[in-house]
Amino acid sequence: MATYLYRLGRAAYRRRSLVLALWIALLAAVGVGAATLSGSTSDTLSIPGTESQKAIDLLDERMPNAGADTATARVVFTLPAGSGGSLAEADRRQAIEQVVQELSRAPLVDRVTDPFADVGGRWASVSSDGRTAYAQVSYDVQQREVTDAARDALFAAADPARAAGVGVEFGGTATEGASEQSATEVIGIGVAAVVLLITFGSFVAAGLPLLTALLGVAVGVCGIAIASGFIGLSSSTSTLALMIGLAVGIDYALFITSRFRHELAAGRDGDEAAGRAVGTAGSAVVFAGLTVVIALAALSVVGIPFLTEMGLAAAGTVAIAVAIALTLLPAVFGFAGRRLAVAGRAEDGPAGARRSGRHLRGRGPRVLARFARDPEADGSRPTMGERWARLAVRRRGLAVLVTVLGLGLLAAPVMGLRLGLPDDSTAAPGTTQRAAYDQLSAGFGAGFNGPLLIVVDVAGASDGAQAVTRVADGIRELPDVTSVGAATFNEARDTATFRVIPTSGPSDAATQDLVHAIRARAGSVTAATGATTLVTGTTALNIDISEKLSDALVPYLAVVVGLAFVLLLLVFRSILVPLKATLGFLLSVVATFGAVVAVFQWGWLKDLFGVDSTGPIVSMLPIFLVGVLFGLAMDYEVFLVTRMREEFVHGRGPDEAVTVGFRHGARVVTAAAIIMISVFAGFILSDQAIIQSIGFALAFGVLVDAFVVRMTLVPAVMSLLGHRAWWLPRWLDRLLPDIDVEGKRLVAPAAAAGLAIATQADHAGQADHATQADGGAQTGDGDGAQAGSRGQGQDSGADDGVPSQRRPAITVR
Repeated sequence: MATYLYRLGRAAYRRRSLVLALWIALLAAVGVGAATLSGSTSDTLSIPGTESQKAIDLLDERMPNAGADTATARVVFTLPAGSGGSLAEADRRQAIEQVVQELSRAPLVDRVTDPFADVGGRWASVSSDGRTAYAQVSYDVQQREVTDAARDALFAAADPARAAGVGVEFGGTATEGASEQSATEVIGIGVAAVVLLITFGSFVAAGLPLLTALLGVAVGVCGIAIASGFIGLSSSTSTLALMIGLAVGIDYALFITSRFRHELAAGRDGDEAAGRAVGTAGSAVVFAGLTVVIALAALSVVGIPFLTEMGLAAAGTVAIAVAIALTLLPAVFGFAGRRLAVAGRAEDGPAGARRSGRHLRGRGPRVLARFARDPEADGSRPTMGERWARLAVRRRGLAVLVTVLGLGLLAAPVMGLRLGLPDDSTAAPGTTQRAAYDQLSAGFGAGFNGPLLIVVDVAGASDGAQAVTRVADGIRELPDVTSVGAATFNEARDTATFRVIPTSGPSDAATQDLVHAIRARAGSVTAATGATTLVTGTTALNIDISEKLSDALVPYLAVVVGLAFVLLLLVFRSILVPLKATLGFLLSVVATFGAVVAVFQWGWLKDLFGVDSTGPIVSMLPIFLVGVLFGLAMDYEVFLVTRMREEFVHGRGPDEAVTVGFRHGARVVTAAAIIMISVFAGFILSDQAIIQSIGFALAFGVLVDAFVVRMTLVPAVMSLLGHRAWWLPRWLDRLLPDIDVEGKRLVAPAAAAGLAIATQADHAGQADHATQADGGAQTGDGDGAQAGSRGQGQDSGADDGVPSQRRPAITVR
């Protein structure tokens, strides 16, 4: 693989204008497509195969106006604290009824319930103390189809009640506008720019990873916008693709740029340096990107459409980031030229570069001059990363023990993990949705915010009405039931629906138990009457999603880990290294789960992270976090351990290969991790709970995995394993293709050429010694010049795919 990528890097460098033009043309094409073909996004949940979805599908067929999956709004009326009387007073009641009339005329509204409608001698939806009431607004479209004009009309209808001194708040799905892209990622980009500037000490070198990453994200997000015009996508899809694409795009470009500068510092010409950078670091980027793509694309096996959409969209953005790093980045190297170089005096070669400290020839701020050295250089003084690696190797047993125990303590809160989906109870304090939820809970009980919709299919029953009555009576006998509504039949009288109000709130464990209890009774009713009972509604749908995601976590993890293990087996040609990488990831992910529970469920340090409210963890977070964090964790594993393997393959001992490889990769991996953490942490400032929790989880997960697992546990375990780390059964070694990620095929020809040149010069010197002594050294000098030409970097046959042998002094370690 290294040879093919080497050719690709050189070709992109040499044909840089064409490569740049192609990428700009692609960006323009998807930009036009996004502007003309994009559609609206949706947060509507669909979970095929669950009881909730079966009920919704049945209602769509037999009772299209039942509103099981259409947008709804709750308009909550309350008397302000300190005001006397009740809402039933003439002026207040008249104002509320005027609001109901305005709502019934609002765009897209199907029906509105009147709080003062008479139901069995009492008001339909007025609290017992008369100080709280609500009107239920049902729309004839889904939430994503509620227009801004319809939403504005909903809010404006409350004016008569407010004029009469009645407080009005709004809740429900219809009040939620389409999610807009926030500017929180700008924070991450700003931190990334600073880290890159410190790492490279040059504005030019620091700007390239940012430029290419932003281009890749732009292409990916525009592609998602085009797709939204043909399929319904979640409003979070583009945000998550942006979050992940930006982070990996910067990281991948950082690794290849760092290797390119290292090759320039070694005295190679620009095209040769680009080829070698793409052939070595680019190989690691390909396999690191593949692990991320596998982890994200495998989300489709869960069987939940919105999760599949997010996974595939993010995987596509990562694939674009890899393609840009392998093609556009070396092309841009060609435009930047020697301004990217870190070198000493040109005539001194690599040794002179080391003596001079490899200060920038590029343009960087002087205050950063001491940072402006090749981050992969073999310096005379040990780097901080090398000192840390040697400490981890020397105290390897203690390092393993402390790391495992520390991560175990972080993981402890995961035992209290509760899953759910955001609703008005998790809305930020001060919002109208949160106020409506709290007022409705205070006036009627928490269950009024999460009613269950019971669907009874009586097509096979001998007496449909009697079957529905039996179902309703059975539910009334269950604990945690506040009320059971009257049944409504469709015109064919083969389907009936009624609502059940639980005593507990939508996200409470008691409500989940009630749903299971109703479903457990359904079998006996079916056997006795022939009627089929189904439970649906937003609350039941959320319960089903959480349970399906929980059940899918282990199979998903098996698929992802299995495929990635095979991939890492090919990369490292080892059994133990992929196994170690996987076990280290499991430590990272359980520690991250523990931190998420502590902050977002228990409320520890919530003010520090700007968390407005706590509650169950978003049900999609664990499985999504496993996928994304696994891919990112393998990024650092590949980047660090491939350098260790490169040193081991080139002749270093096991411990020395670990420390030297760590020295080469630690500075760049540290910068990459800080950048990725910063990009993800910027999303903690989002006002969407799902984005906020995902941003925190990914930032914390990368922090733990990069600095604790990969930079502490990995060198210690690799030292403990010694030569056994690279053990591979002979039969398996013969079966596996040699993909050459470490680029040994790029180094070996150069060394062989250097040896041949030295031998030729030695023989020529012996044969021509007498002639040279007599002054006839012209032929010998010519041979020497020819050899020197091949050794000093003149391009000869570079397009044949074999690295041109510019420096015969290359040492194979």
